[in-house]
Amino acid sequence: MAGLDADTLDMVLGTLREYAERVLTDEYLRELDHNDEFPTKVLEDLYDPQQIGLHLMFIPEEYGGFGGGAYDIYRISEVMASIDLGVATGVLATFLGTDPIVVGATEEQKARWMGRIAEEGLLVAYGATEPQAGSDLGSLTTRAVPIQENGHISGYKISGRKQWISNGGVAKLYTILANAPGGPTWFVLHDDEQGFTKGKPEDKHGIRASNTAALFLEDVYVPADRLVGEVEGQGLAQAQAVFGYTRLMVAAFGLGGGWAALKRTIPYSQERIQGGGPLSQKQGYTHKLIVANAARLEASRAYIEWVAERIDEGDPEQQTEGAVAKYMATEAGNKAAEDAIQGHGGYGYTKEYMVEKIKRDVRITCIYEGTSEIMEWTIARDRWQFHLKTRGAYYNDWADKLDKISQANPKSGAHTAALAMRALATVLERARIDRLTRNQHILFRLGELIAYAETAAVFSERALDKPTRAINLDQEAEMAMARIHAREAALKVATEGLRWAIGAGQTDPNLAMSLNLPAIYQAQEGLIDDMNFVAGKLNEAFPAQA
Repeated sequence: MAGLDADTLDMVLGTLREYAERVLTDEYLRELDHNDEFPTKVLEDLYDPQQIGLHLMFIPEEYGGFGGGAYDIYRISEVMASIDLGVATGVLATFLGTDPIVVGATEEQKARWMGRIAEEGLLVAYGATEPQAGSDLGSLTTRAVPIQENGHISGYKISGRKQWISNGGVAKLYTILANAPGGPTWFVLHDDEQGFTKGKPEDKHGIRASNTAALFLEDVYVPADRLVGEVEGQGLAQAQAVFGYTRLMVAAFGLGGGWAALKRTIPYSQERIQGGGPLSQKQGYTHKLIVANAARLEASRAYIEWVAERIDEGDPEQQTEGAVAKYMATEAGNKAAEDAIQGHGGYGYTKEYMVEKIKRDVRITCIYEGTSEIMEWTIARDRWQFHLKTRGAYYNDWADKLDKISQANPKSGAHTAALAMRALATVLERARIDRLTRNQHILFRLGELIAYAETAAVFSERALDKPTRAINLDQEAEMAMARIHAREAALKVATEGLRWAIGAGQTDPNLAMSLNLPAIYQAQEGLIDDMNFVAGKLNEAFPAQA
């Protein structure tokens, strides 16, 4: 399996946390946010091999890096996001910027550019998005016009505009996607190319410690050997090839941001006295604002770890799974941060309390590297094909597997996850019969329901035999959260699936019974007890500081 050994990863994470505790204090991070300032010195420290050498985790060993795997990248990304999402985005941008090189470059190109990035600690930017071409890379307007000398292409002149580019104004190296005669193609540019200018930093809602800028290219000449892979038209395939990986990274950002908010809210609830007792002892507070969010975040973590393992075992084709991970984790992180403000009351709405900043920061994770809506569409489109190819067996077979797990250990939540899977299969089949996916909104809602069902299934499986080692909660707490999430997923799939099927004109008068709603409602038994248990475990794991 690819990646670092456990001891090396723990050492890197420990070094990162120690640096953050010493340098990236709340006061300093609030100052960066207020001043809309990119922390150049911090990125230099993080990329300094004598201190952390964080960029080396993303670079293969043969080019001077440490060759971290998907699991390592997820763990590092989560910790970075829990410290500051703006700083984390600066690191993410370098990783994104190197992706076209890692995936599509010739060996000579990889050695040249990846070697430089490793040795010099260069900031890199990924130049794909345009003002009218966000997630739709096929709508590019940037052009690369070949320049011929003696009958051969000696170079290209690139013209166009890029928008919302992380590290756009501060990078030293850029990968730029442009339409060549053979189709979309990646090129490598230096920051000082003639005709290449950078816009002023965007005045953003959040992640203000990151640099985001527009790029302007006017007949920027690049030699032919800067064409990634030295073959035109491979750009979209190269971009698609890394979506499973990069979206997993952003999923980890949502996870880290969400837990950063919860880890401040849980201790606060223990100190805040209302109605004669601490908020941490009141179900109206804990079960709405803390426990439900923790369960969704840990369900997302289980799925992230599952996808990371598959990538590290040699199956990089995880685009759909990456979309599920990103969708669930970023939506869960955003909701956890929103509820953290509510959990702090009026204090949470002030800039003095970090949950206000975390909420503004984590919001972007639902937008960049593919919006939540693009994720819903991607998930539904791909899993719809699975449903058709297997004639409805895909989720029913997964449900059978879950039932076997439940027979071995009824406490895993697998039985309830199986109910979610079978209800999902029923909704998908009804959508096929009545052609409900002619309605775009139905397709998108199916994407959401699929994400909930799959995360419930994976969480119940892994809580039993592969509990995470990333958080300070025991296996019993993880299994209780798996049961909580499975109940939510089953109820959501059945009730919302029924709602949207009826709303789109489905024709089966017995659909409600086919979804097995009585069993799904019966599976809610024990929910409050599980939430009570998890609330207690969270209070133990994250006590208020004396």
